[in-house]
Amino acid sequence: MNRDTLHSLIDRIPEQEITTAGLFLQYLASHPMHRAALSAPDDDEPVTPDDVRAIQRSKDDTSAGRVASHEEVLLEFGLE
Repeated sequence: MNRDTLHSLIDRIPEQEITTAGLFLQYLASHPMHRAALSAPDDDEPVTPDDVRAIQRSKDDTSAGRVASHEEVLLEFGLE
């Protein structure tokens, strides 16, 4: 199989299956760590009272606009 064959197959996908095919191709093209995270089992640890408070604080911060952009975080950690 090569890219030309793959392009030919994509051209033959029924219109109603385009979204599904696109999602699958995005999955295949993603980073291996991303694929591993997508296929990991659900977290089965119980949510603690501390977790509930932290989640509420994050929602409050978001509502109040106390957020940092992805770019700001990268800059803060010297990654950009």
